Amino acid sequence: MSKIKPSKGAPYARIMGVGGYRPTRVVPNEVILETIDSSDEWIRSRSGIATRHWASPEETVAAMSIEASGKAIADAGVTPEQIGAVIVSTVSHFKQTPAIATEIADKIGAGRPAAFDISAGCAGFGYGLTLAKGMIVEGSAEYVLVIGVERLSDLTDLEDRATAFLFGDGAGAVVVGPAKEPMIGPTVWGSEGDKADTIKQTVPWDDYRDGTVAKFPAITQEGQAVFRWAVFEMAKVAQQALDAAGISSDDLDVFIPHQANMRIIDSMVKTLKLPESVTVARDVETTGNTSAASIPLAMERLLATGQAKSGDTALVIGFGAGLVYAATVVTLP
Repeated sequence: MSKIKPSKGAPYARIMGVGGYRPTRVVPNEVILETIDSSDEWIRSRSGIATRHWASPEETVAAMSIEASGKAIADAGVTPEQIGAVIVSTVSHFKQTPAIATEIADKIGAGRPAAFDISAGCAGFGYGLTLAKGMIVEGSAEYVLVIGVERLSDLTDLEDRATAFLFGDGAGAVVVGPAKEPMIGPTVWGSEGDKADTIKQTVPWDDYRDGTVAKFPAITQEGQAVFRWAVFEMAKVAQQALDAAGISSDDLDVFIPHQANMRIIDSMVKTLKLPESVTVARDVETTGNTSAASIPLAMERLLATGQAKSGDTALVIGFGAGLVYAATVVTLP
C-alpha cells in the first residue's frame, strides 16, 4: 500500500483574470508592400489582416509579458506573491536557457514560484492552460500565471510573399485559480508530426551560426496545406471539445479560435454551424497572427470592449506548428 498522502488541490480550476499587451507601433499593409509584390486588397482577401503590431527594441518578450501579467494579476484580484507557478509559451525567446519565465516571475514580484517555458507554437496557450489546471487540481499551486508571448517580427522574412504579412507581436496572460464548479473543460489536444514541415523555421540556428546560410532563420509555411488542415481537421477537434464539456454549439456564448487567418475562422464557424448569437473573435484583423499570444489577446479585447462578458461560456482552440492543437471550453473571467 502506498504511503504517499493524497493531493489536497481544489476540485476544479477557472480563469480568474486576463491581461494583454500590444506594442505601440501599428504596422499597416502598406509597410509590408514595400518588400513584397502584392496589394492591400490581396492581403485582406487572403488573411483578413489590415494592421499588426511590431515591437520596438525596448518591447522585449519579457517586457511585454510583464505588462500583460500585471494586468491579469490585477484583474484576478490576487497579489504577485500568491502566484505559485509561471508558465510561458513562446517560440521567439532567443535564449535557449534560462527560461524567460524565471525572469518574468522575478520582475513581477512573484517570489519563488515554479517557472518554465513551453514551445507549442500557436497551441501554446491551450497547453499552458491545461498544465495550470492540472497544477491547481493536483495541489502543487493555488494560482498559476499562464502567458502567451511572441515577437514574431524577429522571425519574419519580409521578402517571403506567403508569410511577410501574417505575423505580429504581443503578449496575453491569464491567472488560473481554484473553483468550486467546472469552469475549464477537458482539453482535446494532440499532434500530427507527419505534417511538421508545413510550418517550420527555415533553417536550424546552428546553420546560421556556422555560416552554412547567411540569412537569419524565419518562419515559413505551406499556406494551402495549413489552411486545409485547419479548416477540416480543427473543426473536428473543436466539436470534440464541445462534446467533452457536455455542451452543444447552442450553449456557447463566445468562440475564440487562434487568430491565424480570417478565412480559417469564418470557415470553422460555418463548419461548426455556430448560431449567429455566438460572438466570434476576429482580432486578427488589427493584430495579425501572434501565435501563442493570440487567444488571450483576443479574449482580453472581447471582454474590454463588452463583446463578451464575465461568466460567458467560450470555446477556445489553438493550432499550428508541429502540427499541434489544443481545444477546451472555458467560463470567461
